[in-house]
Amino acid sequence: MADEPPERPRVPLPAGYRPGIITAITVLLGFSLLFFRYFDFELPGEWTPASTVAAILMGLSILMQFVSLWRSLQVKDDDEAEYAITLRWFLSSAIVLLASLALAGLSISHIFNF
Repeated sequence: MADEPPERPRVPLPAGYRPGIITAITVLLGFSLLFFRYFDFELPGEWTPASTVAAILMGLSILMQFVSLWRSLQVKDDDEAEYAITLRWFLSSAIVLLASLALAGLSISHIFNF
């Protein structure tokens, strides 16, 4: 097996990076869960196609945030390469969340005739 690339050396993260990303993920996850509860279960009015898509995107974002949180709590995430993948998961979940919030805002404005 002479064609295998040499193993990349482990590069640990600077102090404070992991606690910072864990805090950021849990804050966004807490907001997402509370907004999901309000939007999907407490908001009056009829469901529209936009509100259905917003709810699905919000659920997808929450799942992605849980994956990000799980990855960030793993010991192997102390390596820069693994940490970069976790950051991409978190960024992707935030982008999906923003898309769902935009759709939710459109459907809420439709309900309240803004």
